[in-house]
Amino acid sequence: MANLEIRSARPEDRAPILAFSSETWSWGDYIPYVWDEWLQDPAGRVLVATLDGQPVGMVYVRMLTASDAWLQGLRVAPQFRRQGIAGELNQAVFVEAMQRGAQYIRLVVDSDNTDSIHLWERAFMRTVGGFSLCSASPAPPPKRSVEVAAQLATASDLDEIIDYLNASNIFPLTGGLYYAGFTAYPITAELLQGKIAAQQIYLLRRWNRLDGLAIAEMREERQGRQLSLGYIDGTAIEPISLLAYDLRRQLPAIGAESVRAYIPDILLLRDAFTGVEYDWNGNLFFTYERGLE
Repeated sequence: MANLEIRSARPEDRAPILAFSSETWSWGDYIPYVWDEWLQDPAGRVLVATLDGQPVGMVYVRMLTASDAWLQGLRVAPQFRRQGIAGELNQAVFVEAMQRGAQYIRLVVDSDNTDSIHLWERAFMRTVGGFSLCSASPAPPPKRSVEVAAQLATASDLDEIIDYLNASNIFPLTGGLYYAGFTAYPITAELLQGKIAAQQIYLLRRWNRLDGLAIAEMREERQGRQLSLGYIDGTAIEPISLLAYDLRRQLPAIGAESVRAYIPDILLLRDAFTGVEYDWNGNLFFTYERGLE
């Protein structure tokens, strides 16, 4: 192999990298939209693989918390694939994450991307969850008053929420993760406190108990202003359906044009969402994790 070097990305790498990543998927790639942001991110680093000085691969890693790193954007030019470049980028990014203090590194991969899945499994990463993406437009105004509606959590609800998640059957199946912008964040007490303060946790109470909860945030996406539903839980399927529908109903009031939901890879949960008119196109994504200690 020619002289392989892995180094930090430079502004002049943009053109050659966008050239070989322009046809990653049938619609193109998201790298052009995030390149400048990634390059300037103090919490992250873009690594570039070069052969005799020519950029032929890249990967991006950033710290989500003091101990959790997120990996994405692994790309190798088609004519240089299957030469071990992706594996070298992987090893370099693991070292970078450890040097930044990461104890865990995670990523998301499309379930159809078998080449990437084999790569991650060879790198001793394991699946900790999976999700489908469902979307919905605002629900029509109800014909009568709504008897069951979600309420925003307050600081006094924190301990009850933690107790609820500790007893949840869904929480461990999701790896204890919250999704936003295709990124998975560990659900910790610190994250819950921040989401409560930002008014991003919705609670459903029935029969004098907490019957379900959802964590959702507003995001400006290319498709417009969107409510991103990154975690949902319930004591049964019914409260999950009620929460999913009620969030649709609330969209106009919060200024959202649609809702995008990250649904855990559980058939009954997908049915709960499609049953209240969320659309699902059959996609499925896996979340991989590796401990770095």
